[in-house]
Amino acid sequence: MQFQHLIEINDPLNPLIDTLTRDQLWRGLVLRAEAPKLFIPWLDECDLLGRKDNVLSRALRYNALLIHDHVTFTPQEKVHYDVPEQEDIPASSLVVTIEEPQPGALFVRFAYDSGLPDDDMDAFYNEFRRSAYQEADIDTIRIIRQLAEEGRLGLPI
Repeated sequence: MQFQHLIEINDPLNPLIDTLTRDQLWRGLVLRAEAPKLFIPWLDECDLLGRKDNVLSRALRYNALLIHDHVTFTPQEKVHYDVPEQEDIPASSLVVTIEEPQPGALFVRFAYDSGLPDDDMDAFYNEFRRSAYQEADIDTIRIIRQLAEEGRLGLPI
């Protein structure tokens, strides 16, 4: 199943939403990879196994399920999560891209590839997955906004 959606970060027509800078947004997306428990409350544990250049290796534990993944950073542009095939889990990926069609007009694109085929038999479950992914991504942006408001995204990475 492949799925993508776009979240608008800065809306000049909505004065109730604080504007985020590209740097704050980037720092928040990096923090999501380095400290995912801030963003995923049902995650039991995340061990950072190593970093080489712009690639972070992690082990994520959800109850008895252990998932190893690699996160590749393209500074100020993109975070690519790659989950290699392991046990009962197919290879999958998530690419989170900052888009700025004009100065200050920030968007974040979340592009998922679950490694599962899009077939009619799983249409109901795929729609549920899409909805869950989108809600989690909206929460990610909400948390990044909260961290920025608290001044926690102003320190160098």
